Formats: sequence, C-alpha cells, structure tokens
Amino acid sequence: MSSLPSPPVATPFSAKHTLMVQGTTSDAGKSILVTAICRILFRHGIKVAPFKPQNMALNSAVTHDGGEIGRAQAVQAQACGIEPSTDMNPVLLKPNSDTGAQVIVHGKALANMEANFYHNHKPKLLNAVMESHARLSQEYQAVIVEGAGSPAEINLRARDIANMGFAEKADCPVIIVADIDRGGVFAHLTGTLDCLSESEKNRVKGFVINRFRGDIKLLEPGLDWLEEKTGKPVLAVIPYIENLHIEAEDAISIKVQASGERTLKVVVPVLPRISNHTDFDALALHPQVDFEFIKDPKKFIGCDLLILPGSKSVISDYKWLRDSGWKSIVDKHLRYGGKLMGICGGLQMLGNNIHDPLGIEGDKESLQALGYLDFETTLEDQKQLMNVAGGVIGSQLTLQGYEIHAGVSSGPAFDKCLFDLGDHQDGVMSEDKQVLGSYIHGIFDSVDMLNYLLAWAGLDGAEKFDYQQHQDKEIDRLADVVESVLSVKTLQGLLGLVN
Repeated sequence: MSSLPSPPVATPFSAKHTLMVQGTTSDAGKSILVTAICRILFRHGIKVAPFKPQNMALNSAVTHDGGEIGRAQAVQAQACGIEPSTDMNPVLLKPNSDTGAQVIVHGKALANMEANFYHNHKPKLLNAVMESHARLSQEYQAVIVEGAGSPAEINLRARDIANMGFAEKADCPVIIVADIDRGGVFAHLTGTLDCLSESEKNRVKGFVINRFRGDIKLLEPGLDWLEEKTGKPVLAVIPYIENLHIEAEDAISIKVQASGERTLKVVVPVLPRISNHTDFDALALHPQVDFEFIKDPKKFIGCDLLILPGSKSVISDYKWLRDSGWKSIVDKHLRYGGKLMGICGGLQMLGNNIHDPLGIEGDKESLQALGYLDFETTLEDQKQLMNVAGGVIGSQLTLQGYEIHAGVSSGPAFDKCLFDLGDHQDGVMSEDKQVLGSYIHGIFDSVDMLNYLLAWAGLDGAEKFDYQQHQDKEIDRLADVVESVLSVKTLQGLLGLVN
C-alpha cells in the first residue's frame, strides 16, 4: 500500500461568497440543488463555480486541463456556463471493490487504497481540498459546494473533509436538503441537526425540502413545527419535477416509458463496477429507442443492439459477465444476427486477451476475453485521460467525447480504424460489421454520431435528437422551478452578495 505524500501548505483563502449544500441522505437532492443554484446565479450575471471536496463515483469526466473529476461537477460547470476543471472536485474516489477505491487527487490517480487506510490519511488531503477552493474563490464571485452523503455519519466525522469538516475549515454557511418523496423528512432534518456539534449547527442557515407533491397548505403545519423546534427556517419547498433528466452522479436512474413508436431495442448489462453509464442517456431518451439496463441475465429476452459498458475493474467484471451467463447470451445474440458494441472496458472485453502484468486492478494475471475482435489489451499504471475530437474516416461526420482508460489495446483489428482523432485513431469493427468497439465516452451525445450508430444498429432514418440541447433545456427547467421557490435574492443573501 503506497502512502499519500504530504501536500504543500495551503495558500490563504477566502470563503466570503461560498455556500455549501449538504443532505440528510445520499440522493436527497444535493447535486440537483447545486446544479439549479449554479444556473440561477449564472442567469443573473453572477460568475459562479461548483465545488465538491470529495466525491465517490464511477461516472467521471475529463477536464480541459487533462484531469478526471466526478461527472456531476462537469454538469454543474455546464450550468455555470464554464468549462470544468480539476479544482471543482479535488478528491475523487472510484470504487474498485467493496472496501477499496482508486484515489484521484487534482485529477490524477494517486493510489488504490482500502477504506481504513484512506480514512486515516484524509487529513493529508485537506490541504489539497482547500487549495482548490482558494483558487475558485479568487476566480469566481460565488462558489456553490456540494457535500457527500450526510453530515450525520458519526463514524466518518473525525477526519471529515466532505461535509462539516470542510464547512468548518472554510467557515462557510450551510443549507441542508431532504427528500420528502422518500418519507420521514422531518425526522431526517431534525435527526441530522441533532447529530451536529454546536458550531456546526450554528452555520446551518436553513432547510430545503425537495420533491414535494400535492397541496403546500397541507405541509405548512409541519413546516411551522420544524422551524419552531430547530430555530431554522425552511428556505424552500421544491415541487416534484416530472420526467426531469439531469445526468446521474453515480446510481443508475434512467427510467423511460417505452411506446409503440420505439422500434430499436438496446440493452446494456449492468456490470458490478459499471462506469460512465451516462454514456447511454442519449440512447435512453431517444424517441425511437427502447432502452434498458439489465443486471440479471435471466431477464434478457432479446434486443437489436447489446452494448458492453465501461468498467472500473475490467478483469473482474469480465469474469462476472462470463460466469453469470451473459457471455452465452452475447454469443447467442450474435448468432441470431444482433449487433454488439463495447465502450472502453466493454471494448477491451471484445478482444482476445486482457493482461494485467502490474496488478493494476488486483492480482497480476491474464485472461482470455470474448475474442470477437483481433486485438489484446494490457493494463498500464498511467491512465489515459483526454478530450477527443475528430471524424468518421471516409465521411464528413464529426465526433467528440473523452477517453478514460488504463488499458492500451493493439492488434490487427486496429490496423483499420473507423475514427480519426488527429493524434490517434479509434473505433474497430468486425469484418461482418456485427461488432463495434470504441474507447470514446460520450460517443452518442452528438446528433450526427447518434444517428450514424443507430443506422449501423438497424434504425434507418432515425429522428434527429439533440441530447446536448435537451440536457441544457432540462437544466433551465430545473432552475425555473427552483427559482420560483428559492429567489436569487435569498441566494445572494446566503452568499453575502447583497450590499
């Protein structure tokens, strides 16, 4: 186990215009609320940036400065109208087992650590967190901070850098959000507050209740009770927003109702360490695509296109794919004429062999993969991180996306690639055109590439669906609803921006 180096002493910082959003539970609405606040402030001419001190997620993005951060912070940067940077998420944890994770600091992989080892070394990361926050505070008028999980997790508070540990160090105000749709919202809020120290309670400026359905008058007695009991105001009650799509931080949450007009069936197996499943949001939202994530192979009843997704632990996930029954399903799917695609880790599974000579993912080993494409992959200690742009060779189609992978693939299949990305090529296809693989995340996000790949999969004349435009409209829709109950004047007051 490698040890974290001691970081340099943090530079002086100011949290004068910082506001932190914490939650009573995971998935209470922290990411969504931060996204909404960022867009509200941006629309009112305030230069704002998102920040999450520590994130644990397998959905990640590549920044303009060549680092890796949580996907949610990239979406929040979009809400701010700015490019994402590594300072927006200085510590990212990517789980590779039930008790261990890859630790990424300022965008670069530092080490694989077990939970206890990491917990003991979190104080060494606090300087890295505060340095990033200081830089953002100096560059932007406002910084909106997202907590992680809940500040009431007593077992983690001693060395906390993600919630109140950061808030205390930065001396910034906090609002706490709870999801009323889950039930127990008053217990969640009062219980969370009771778990805090006096100084932590004092920096809580109020509550936000998320995802409320029904008549607000029926809720008002509870709000009055909550304010009287805690002495904290309820700053806003956010209505439930039907069919809102904001890219998920980690949990798979895409839910789309199929209709008779959906003519192409697409299935993605849910690997134990599936990563960047947001790659498939554009497919799931396309009006002609019937999209489904499936974990249990017994629930698979056929499809037109089967896609193997990215993986944080490609060797162990391939073993699961093989042993769980998915491999035989993939073989049968191809025999019946279906199309098969692999992205990143899924691409690596399509080759002949995967080698891990350095034990990057655990044991030093090699294993035979699916063998549908003639190449091999070797895992290396330096991760490939890059935003890419280029075109489809032999056509006028352009594409863009990003690459995040430790594996390097080579072999005859790569002698004739589909995509020219300038300094390298990508995209391999079998001779019979049934199997396609690419390292590019976000490959479905542009209109032309989405239609190109849908046509390959069997959907001719697909409707044009602009996922990027849809995503920005959804951020605006979210901000509209939140601003109707949480005014920009209230936000400016919390941030100390009111003269």
